[in-house]
Amino acid sequence: MLRLLLTCEHGGNLIPSAYAPLFQGQEEVLKTHQGYDIGALELYQTMKPIADVGFYSETSRLLVELNRSLHHARLFSEFTQVLPPAEKERLLEKHYKPYREQVEQMVSDFVSAGRRMLHVAVHTFTPVLDGEERQADIGLLYDPKRKHEQAYSKEWKAALNKADKELLVRFNYPYLGISDGFPTYLRRKFTADEYVGIELEVNQKFPQQGGVRWQEIQALLATTLQEVVLRNRALLSENAI
Repeated sequence: MLRLLLTCEHGGNLIPSAYAPLFQGQEEVLKTHQGYDIGALELYQTMKPIADVGFYSETSRLLVELNRSLHHARLFSEFTQVLPPAEKERLLEKHYKPYREQVEQMVSDFVSAGRRMLHVAVHTFTPVLDGEERQADIGLLYDPKRKHEQAYSKEWKAALNKADKELLVRFNYPYLGISDGFPTYLRRKFTADEYVGIELEVNQKFPQQGGVRWQEIQALLATTLQEVVLRNRALLSENAI
């Protein structure tokens, strides 16, 4: 049986009071895409009803980057990189490891019970980065070597294009699905049959503009993902008979 897990690693731009001095005068930076994924938490909440389980964080990525591995150079931002090693470890123990570990444990629990876990990590991306306009409305990031990730992504893209021909949906854009991220980490822990990880990337131009179009896209992502999940649940059930 297929189960759907939703996560949102960059849902907010909150800074715990203990670290507020590090960000004094940086309120405007925290409001930008550098501080969080604009619109991601709203999208996550819209999609959450179709999921079996979900986790999100409202702490700014500038405190610690939940979507990076412990060894990654950008785990800490320019604001927290200055902390002493012991303080960095305390930060990880309180704000990084609990989030990552509860998600990993949930995947492990479902896998141990004989379920296949489809994990969709909900993200958004800035329309322009370093002066270059991103050429996509929606990105679906996956590991091409994992057949279920490729198949589910293709199904989802087809459903989106069928429902709305105006949307430009691209694979592994604006980032590669195999880049360092939470799904990449989880792929090393679980087999391709046990764990299917897809990172959803939505252009921030939609939440920034708001209005009817943004609401339509949120609803469309939820309904089309639900179609993919239900179809593959039925296939898995048939194969189990």
